Amino acid sequence: MNSNKDDLLAAATVADPRYPALLARDPAADGIFFVSIRSTGIYCRPSCASRPARPENIAFHDSAADARAAGFRACKRCRPDEPTTAALHADKVADLCRFIDAAEQPPRLAELAERAALSPHHLHRVFKALTGLTPRDYAAAQRAKRVRAQLARPDTTVTDAIYQAGYGSNSRFYEQSDALLGMTPTRFRQRGAQMRIRFAVGQCSLGAILVAQSERGICAVTLGDDPQVLVQALQDRFSNAELIGGDAAFEQCVAQVIAFIETPAVGFDLPLDLRGTAFQQRVWQALRHIPPGRTASYTEIAQLIGAPAAVRAVAGACAANPVAVVVPCHRVVRQDGALSGYRWGVQRKRALLDREAAA
Repeated sequence: MNSNKDDLLAAATVADPRYPALLARDPAADGIFFVSIRSTGIYCRPSCASRPARPENIAFHDSAADARAAGFRACKRCRPDEPTTAALHADKVADLCRFIDAAEQPPRLAELAERAALSPHHLHRVFKALTGLTPRDYAAAQRAKRVRAQLARPDTTVTDAIYQAGYGSNSRFYEQSDALLGMTPTRFRQRGAQMRIRFAVGQCSLGAILVAQSERGICAVTLGDDPQVLVQALQDRFSNAELIGGDAAFEQCVAQVIAFIETPAVGFDLPLDLRGTAFQQRVWQALRHIPPGRTASYTEIAQLIGAPAAVRAVAGACAANPVAVVVPCHRVVRQDGALSGYRWGVQRKRALLDREAAA
């Protein structure tokens, strides 16, 4: 009788979707659920290094409090009643981000390491894993954010904006301004003024499509049901730019974009004008390496760019992609292969993936 009961308990444990994470001792599962062992009377984290228990002796709990209420005591090895290392690291990195945000000059790595009570090497690795950026790159991104905010103020000169954002000299900033702002500071302040952007709206198998091109290259490819909504979004994004309807030459460019959407295997060789944060640029570059007919998870992309903990940030970068299909954010799916959200509609995402798989 007991044997039958043990078999049923073991079968239920093995069938539980949390069991693979337990077998893998996955630290990502720590804090999501807890495991109790009937034969020892203790409860553990999923990542506990203790010898695995027999399946019939295992039970899962949603919280440490639930495990204690069931009469189990905390494991002295993995200490499930204390904050996880990941949680402690997250708190440290959050504190460092606030410290960097408030600093007039980017803090040195040694200063940050001392504040976090970690070695510089360990801090560098932990910070990048959680934010997707090194401390230096994060500080640079915050400084760029501050200079954008200063340039948006009409009562501040360009020089004052540069110094108030923490740059030590005009020349140092101007060396990086093109990459940081995608244009000169003066042009950025004018919010696209003096920029000429050609655009055209057409139709493809996915509905209405808008293609826009700056002096540098394709800066927008958007999809939708209402062409006017697509045009309005372009106007909002480049509010002071000169938007010009496409001529015959530009129509050929639009035809190339549509041909690529209909048949991705033909390739895409038009220049792009992608403007985003350093992290977004890294994600978009990684997406362009996913071949047609293949998919990748947000977790895999995060690992590919060297930021395994920045899965949500990867999803945010996919959502901010300004050039549909050309940067193939539609090829990114959930860990279980299910389709997630898509800026231009899940149905379009499914249609794109089905077409690429068939080809």
